[in-house]
Amino acid sequence: MAAPVPVLVPAGAPGRRPVAVRAAVRGAWRQVSARSAPERRRDRARSWTWRIALADLGTALVLDLATAHTVWREHHGAGPAVWVLDQALVLPVALRRRHPAAVFALLAVVASVQWAYRLALPADAALLLALYTVAAHEVRARAVAAAAVLETGVVLASVRFAPTGDGVIGSLVFLTGLVVAAYLLGRSVRSRHAYLAALEDRARRLEVERDQQARLIQVAERTRIAREMHDIVSHNLSVMITLAAGAAATTATGPVQAAQAMEQVAVTGRAALAEMRRLLGVLREDAPVAGIARPQPGLDQLDELLEQVRGTGLAVQLRVRGRPRAVPGTTQLTLYRAVQEALTNSRKHAQGLTRAVVAFTWRPAELELVISDDGAPAAMMSTATGTTGMGLAGMRERVTAVGGTMTARGGADGGWRVHVTVPLGPADLADPADLA
Repeated sequence: MAAPVPVLVPAGAPGRRPVAVRAAVRGAWRQVSARSAPERRRDRARSWTWRIALADLGTALVLDLATAHTVWREHHGAGPAVWVLDQALVLPVALRRRHPAAVFALLAVVASVQWAYRLALPADAALLLALYTVAAHEVRARAVAAAAVLETGVVLASVRFAPTGDGVIGSLVFLTGLVVAAYLLGRSVRSRHAYLAALEDRARRLEVERDQQARLIQVAERTRIAREMHDIVSHNLSVMITLAAGAAATTATGPVQAAQAMEQVAVTGRAALAEMRRLLGVLREDAPVAGIARPQPGLDQLDELLEQVRGTGLAVQLRVRGRPRAVPGTTQLTLYRAVQEALTNSRKHAQGLTRAVVAFTWRPAELELVISDDGAPAAMMSTATGTTGMGLAGMRERVTAVGGTMTARGGADGGWRVHVTVPLGPADLADPADLA
């Protein structure tokens, strides 16, 4: 059974259940009350255990022993009929929680026979116990009907026997109080059971929701890691391939330049390997959580990225218009990856590429980023749809996640153009260092 969920009681209302829990109790009460008779019998059969059976049997035996002495003293020599009626009132109590309504009906019939024979037996107390059981385990209509039947018996017994010795009125008031107490106690226990059932159901649903939320977070984290892996691998491999090709072409004519290019290949490869190890470590089940919290690249690492691209021989120009402002880390990572992906696609797909421009335009409510190049865009058109890989599709997902928009198409004067717009917060935020 799930652990109970702690419930906070509002200040100023001690003992009063919170609104949400009261609504859950009412819902559980309606569900319990709306169940059909076969469903209720099935539930009772499931809850029937040897422990409950022994407890009810013990209750019946204790009641039998408690009333036997009085029967022997007051009705000694009255014949076996008195003992049969006494046992018929006591022994069915052993099945009171298995068949509440049936046991009460049987006891009511036996009590009516007893009244007809003008016998007042102390075992009539079993009727109060049976009424309590019906009120605690049956629907309201059956509980009210049982209470009405027992109250009728109270009236008849008070008129004929006046069992309390206070006359008809005294006996009627006292016995009616017992009937009301048994009914209310049974309904209170039923309400408490419904309350606990509602709390257990709420605890189970909270556990399910917690597990589902954890799985969703895990899937989202793995998706993010997949995008990061794509950006790292595609960008760094593109740089390494370009440098290696340049070194191979200049080995004979410029060995010094070829050696420098290969050294840059090694530096780029080591950096890519370190980032890949960090991301792959997150995927391990026993990986420390601290590795996930490592700072992600942002706009302050943009110069390093552009220098790395320039090392491949591509002339990249950075332009900044407007006044830079503080930008959330998630947005900075999105912009960094957008520049990285766009330049990687330019080097991989553009034909006749000689230069690229990265332009930031700061406006009061948004930041516009345009990455353009002068390469022939024909070979990149299929990539723009995002159907051949994770490149531009992943970039578009990143931009959309921070509330921005992205388009990628051929430029009006040739080349390829990626246009990104992201919203900004209030303009009075602290200014960071100038990007230029």
